[in-house]
Amino acid sequence: MSYQCPLCHQPLHHQQHQWRCQNNHQFDQAKEGYVNLMPVHHKSSKNPGDNKEMMQARRQFLEANHYRLMRENIVKLLTVHLPENSKKMLDIGCGEGYYTSSFTALSASHPSLEVHGLDISKVAVRYAAKRYPDCHFCVASSHRLPFADQSLDAMVRIYAPCKAEEIVRTLKPGAILLTVTPAPRHLYQLKALIYDDVRLHDTQPEVLPGMSLVQEEQLHYTMSLNGSEATSLMQMTPFAWKTSDAVWQHLAQQHAFSCEADFTLRVYQKSATVDDSEQDNCN
Repeated sequence: MSYQCPLCHQPLHHQQHQWRCQNNHQFDQAKEGYVNLMPVHHKSSKNPGDNKEMMQARRQFLEANHYRLMRENIVKLLTVHLPENSKKMLDIGCGEGYYTSSFTALSASHPSLEVHGLDISKVAVRYAAKRYPDCHFCVASSHRLPFADQSLDAMVRIYAPCKAEEIVRTLKPGAILLTVTPAPRHLYQLKALIYDDVRLHDTQPEVLPGMSLVQEEQLHYTMSLNGSEATSLMQMTPFAWKTSDAVWQHLAQQHAFSCEADFTLRVYQKSATVDDSEQDNCN
């Protein structure tokens, strides 16, 4: 297993708790096991990504298993579509590792598989690496993936942004990308507390050069949340910045707040060969 240097794009080699490339760029491996591959000049702020409070809110909500069905469906799709003899898969925007850790179950049929998690939040990655030692975690930008060209057999992207060219660049021919995006009515009841006119999510699939959509399914169900779970869910979302004190108080007082979960799961596959024109469109 090797990362790619975020500064010169040469392979990084692991020696004595350090990752080093031939140009002598060095990245220390933390005691928890992760490596920080986020150079200072690539950061948009001092501590980008989720902070400790946001990470803890997400952990509290996820551990209540309200998204367990979605996680199980992801694993089922990966079981069907993961290429034979897969060796490396990446969870983009892995957060504290709730989904990433479940992908290790795939090693039963793919014994050589390494599961990697990447996130821009150092707080979240530290927690993930400490809790899930069977996975490999790094702090890095999803827009500058620290992996070599055509080095990944599979990629999972749950909400997380990533440049199309980076997806195409790092996936092997025949590799898969599994995405989870909000379907039309996802968290409708939360949004209705904030907006007078609730807009439904767009459901158009992405256009990824050299990749084709091979399966799509929608998962819809209603969650019943107590006050703590409802506020944790709100804190996980971009809506939190627009939530008034009155809405926070309303959610905290709920005993059984009904809220829809609505997901679109898609599996894309990279073609065995990408022609020059498609590759040029990525650059």
